[in-house]
Amino acid sequence: MDPIRHPNPPDAPSGTSSGARSGAVSGASARLPDTLDESMLPAEPMDLFALWMGDVVRAGLPEPTAMVLSTVSADLRPRARMVLLKGADAAGFTFYTNRTSRKASDLAEVPRACLLFPWYPLQRQVIVEGPVAPLSTADSEPYFHSRPRGSQLGAWASRQSTELSSRAELEERYAELEQRWPEGTEVPMPDFWGGYQLVPERMEFWQGRLSRLHDRFRYARDAGTWRVRRLAP
Repeated sequence: MDPIRHPNPPDAPSGTSSGARSGAVSGASARLPDTLDESMLPAEPMDLFALWMGDVVRAGLPEPTAMVLSTVSADLRPRARMVLLKGADAAGFTFYTNRTSRKASDLAEVPRACLLFPWYPLQRQVIVEGPVAPLSTADSEPYFHSRPRGSQLGAWASRQSTELSSRAELEERYAELEQRWPEGTEVPMPDFWGGYQLVPERMEFWQGRLSRLHDRFRYARDAGTWRVRRLAP
C-alpha cells in the first residue's frame, strides 16, 4: 500500500481540495459499489482505507482528509473537533496542531483518541481507535516548513484554545511576527507546535445500504494480526 501524504494542499481553505481541482469526477458520476462484503476485504485495513480515500478524492468531495478527532480529558470530559489528516501509512495516522491546545492537553493526560471520517455523499464512514504519541521535532519540521508562510506565522500568533481579549489582539500579534520574520526569511517552527500519530488498534468501515441494512465491518488487532468481524448496523 502506498502511503497517503498531503492529498490536499497544506491548510487549504474550507471547501477546496486538490481532488476537486484536478479533474476528479463529480460525486454524481462516480461509479462506486453499494455493498461491502467479506470477499472485498483485504487482510490489512489500511489497504481498504487507501482504496476508499482514493474514491473520495476522485469523487471530488471537499476536504477529503477532514476528520473528527475525539479525545477525553483526565476528568473524563469528551471533546471533538475537525482536523486534517496529513499522513496515513502502515505506521498510523498523522495530524499536526498547537501543543497548547485543548486537544493536545487531553492527549497528554489520556494518550488515546478516535478518528471519524464522515464521507456522507458516498454513504461511507471510517472510525479509527488507538493510542496517540507526539512526533519529534525532527519529524514535525518538514511539514511545518511546507505550509504557506501565513500559516507558519499563524501558528506563532495563536496560542490555540487560550482566551483573547479581542480579534485585534490576535491580529496585532500576527503583524508583529511579520516584522520579526519578513518575507524571504525562514520562520522557525514553534516549540509549542508539532505532529501526533495515532496507531490503529481498531478500524471500522461502514457502507450505507437501503432500508438501513448497512454493511459494517470492524478490524481489531490481536497479537499482531488483524481479525475482522461483520457487525450489525
